[in-house]
Amino acid sequence: MAHYREMRVDSNALYADTRPLFKSLRANPMLQDPLFYMMAIPAILIIGISKGGFGGALAVVAVPMLTFAVDPVLAAAILLPVLCTMDLIGVKAYWKQWDMTLIKNLIPAAVVGILLGSLSFHYFNTSAVRLLLGVIAIGFALQYWFKRSDNKKAPSIFWGRFWSSIAGFTSFVAHAGGPPISVYLLPLKLEKSVYQATTVLFFTLINYIKLIPYFWLGQLNTDNLMTSLVLLPLAFVGMYLGIVLHHRIPEQLFYRLAYVFLFITGLKLLWDGITGLL
Repeated sequence: MAHYREMRVDSNALYADTRPLFKSLRANPMLQDPLFYMMAIPAILIIGISKGGFGGALAVVAVPMLTFAVDPVLAAAILLPVLCTMDLIGVKAYWKQWDMTLIKNLIPAAVVGILLGSLSFHYFNTSAVRLLLGVIAIGFALQYWFKRSDNKKAPSIFWGRFWSSIAGFTSFVAHAGGPPISVYLLPLKLEKSVYQATTVLFFTLINYIKLIPYFWLGQLNTDNLMTSLVLLPLAFVGMYLGIVLHHRIPEQLFYRLAYVFLFITGLKLLWDGITGLL
């Protein structure tokens, strides 16, 4: 009987320890807003499918979608832990299929881009960044369609570092690193799983690096992390769908879809940039 009473006390203590967590969730206004879920659920599923199977270019739609419900800076902060979870799933799914030579060339420049984004956090205009990215993405897709060539381009160290630094900066600003890195990687015509694995590892590394400045800038507070936790199950669903689709789609169709997604992403960024500047 004494043992039972002791267990009951421990159980009550455990329940008491969890009450602040549930209180925090109930007190979070975002989690009480239906509009937030209407935007967040499709956004995260789209990110997961894109990151899991098609190079991640469509991940840029997430922050703009969430801005219908919350501030853009807040949206980026909420999404980062979700993206980091997706990255781990992607790394496991495409383990060691990446091109490590490309990764070694790309990551140092991406870190420079992240650093520039961190230092200019309070000064940059996100609408102007989106406008520029939209023009680049649309122009690149149109060039591919109207001047199509089946010849592979050799990897360029200079252009790899250039586009990677842009990707690091735009990824920090609005998780919009997909279009710049796609501009560099797509013409290399890598085998589709090598392309996918390389983008997965690239964004895994830079997203985890981004945790440091995000924490430093106070973006990873308790409310934001609790919101991320509520949305986390969607990360697994989206990534699973993306991985399944990746393995069922032929390589030629994969690249056609990748350019279509890049073009759609560019249109979205262009629209967000223009409307944000008006």
